[in-house]
Order: sequence, then structure tokens, then C-alpha cells
Amino acid sequence: MSSLMECSFETIINIFHQYSTRLGHPDRLNQREFKQLVKKELPNFLKKQKKNDAAINKIMEDLDTNGDKDLSFEEFAVLVGKLTEASHEEMHRTAPPGEGHSHGPGFGESRGTCHNQGGTGQTQGGHGHGHSHGGHGHSHNH
Repeated sequence: MSSLMECSFETIINIFHQYSTRLGHPDRLNQREFKQLVKKELPNFLKKQKKNDAAINKIMEDLDTNGDKDLSFEEFAVLVGKLTEASHEEMHRTAPPGEGHSHGPGFGESRGTCHNQGGTGQTQGGHGHGHSHGGHGHSHNH
């Protein structure tokens, strides 16, 4: 049985591939796929930017360290790390006053409801399929 953290990693990977397999290279996000992912999967984290295509393009440009106009998973993971860190800071900022280590809500509107959405290896409404690229394989949930 996977831990919650392991399931969270798997969810991030599966969501990346839900979008990366739509157009072009199946292990890279092009600009259109990245915009779709941001608007659908990050509605609360990037509230201001998600309505602004220019802002989303700038985020992608900043993440695209090799300048190939696509995002590899490694480049995408930088965004995940930055958003995780920003949400952690927000959780401390919104923590109830008092002693001890506590967290308030982060940027998401889950209010603690993110636990085990869809079960292990499933995203909400998961319809899985598997495939391989150049000798490595993985499954994607849609």
C-alpha cells in the first residue's frame, strides 16, 4: 500500500501525462497543453494568472530552461516545487493563533479534503491506460 506522499507523487505524474499525451511528444507539455493544465488543475493556486494567457506564457517561458518551447517533467517539477513551497508559507500565514505548529488553508480551497481522492493511483474520475516510450512505461488516468 502506498503512503499518502507516494500517492501524491503518482498523482502529479499522472496529471502531467494526462496533458502531455494530448499533442506532440507524449512526455513533454507544449504551450497549449500547459495552458490547459494550469487552467483546469491549478484554479486556486494561480487565480490571477489562469485568466491571463500572457502570464501563463511567461510562467512557461521561465520554466523552459532549455528554450525548446516544451516543458519536460523535470522543468514542470520546478513549478510543482515552487507552488508547494508557496502554499506551505500560506498555510503558516493563515494558521490559527496559538502555541504549537499548525497550518491554516493553503492556496487550494480543499480545506483538508485532498486525502485519497479517487484512491491509490487514481485521479478524480480516473480512466487509466498504459503505454511506454523508448523503453520506459507508465500508465495515465483520464
